[in-house]
Amino acid sequence: MLSALFRKQGAPTEPATLQVGSTTDVEAWAADQRDTLHGLVAEHGALMVQGLGLRTAADVAAVLRQVATRPAIEREAFAARESYAEGVYSSSAWPAGQTMCMHHELSYADEFPGLLLFACLRPPTEGGATAVADSAAVLEALPTGLVERFEREGWLLTRTYNDEIGATLTQAFGTDDRRAVEAYCRANDVEWAWQTDGSLRTRQHRGAVVHHPVTGRRCWFNQIAFLNEWTMAPEVREFLIEEYGPDSLPFNTRFGNGDPVPQDVVEQINKVYEAHTLRRPWQAGDLMLVDNIRTAHSREAYAGPRDVVVAMADPVRRTGPAPRTGRAAA
Repeated sequence: MLSALFRKQGAPTEPATLQVGSTTDVEAWAADQRDTLHGLVAEHGALMVQGLGLRTAADVAAVLRQVATRPAIEREAFAARESYAEGVYSSSAWPAGQTMCMHHELSYADEFPGLLLFACLRPPTEGGATAVADSAAVLEALPTGLVERFEREGWLLTRTYNDEIGATLTQAFGTDDRRAVEAYCRANDVEWAWQTDGSLRTRQHRGAVVHHPVTGRRCWFNQIAFLNEWTMAPEVREFLIEEYGPDSLPFNTRFGNGDPVPQDVVEQINKVYEAHTLRRPWQAGDLMLVDNIRTAHSREAYAGPRDVVVAMADPVRRTGPAPRTGRAAA
């Protein structure tokens, strides 16, 4: 059952947190508390649940079955993951010493999860929080002119799939069959081109601002900063440019009309995210539910082992016309 402890600060530095009593049947608990959990996520955008005592990926899958309408299957992953059950995955493979800055899961895809569940099975010895930020507040804090440009033009994501950096073709699309990959791209408004070495380059044009499907509130919903070359560590960026060339990076982002996003713009976006970041250290067994449209999330650098399982659910299909680009994006 729920305890009386529910933290809600006037000027919070941590996500809303719900303390619960331990239970031997997490699936029954999730079924009983489904409406409460959804109500708190709708109110706060993200909710940390402590005391539940999740121990395995199967526990996470059991909770997912009860709190979600249906799982979301990841396609177009930017980094490798292990799949534990339908919609349940390991965290993305990413260097422990590098922060994975704020983003919305699969915000570049035509279909993306509306609800995320993060569960800590083993906390790191230092750092490693899954921090969150309210995307509507971030939108309001960004410079008006910058928002207007991205809202007018949208943004471009370019990717080059190879077997060395980021998710491989098979990991991203669930197949290495060219016809199946092309069919997916065609159905999801992704431009593609096979290279002479067999690698695949893609480009997709997406909106940077969306309206929340329930509240209608405008949200800054994209991965413009996260997947941009200027967010990489300088030595990593230099290596990748030398290895692949400036136009063949594993991923990069641009303004919707094709112009590069300058370093100072990327830094400005990340500074606004940081000003609105809420964080709480993981404890073993913790669960966090996140509205993926209203709330961005990050993964902070850490030391020691870290096992955080991610579940994706309630897929949302992007709607509405694409933003105007100012000139052809093709």
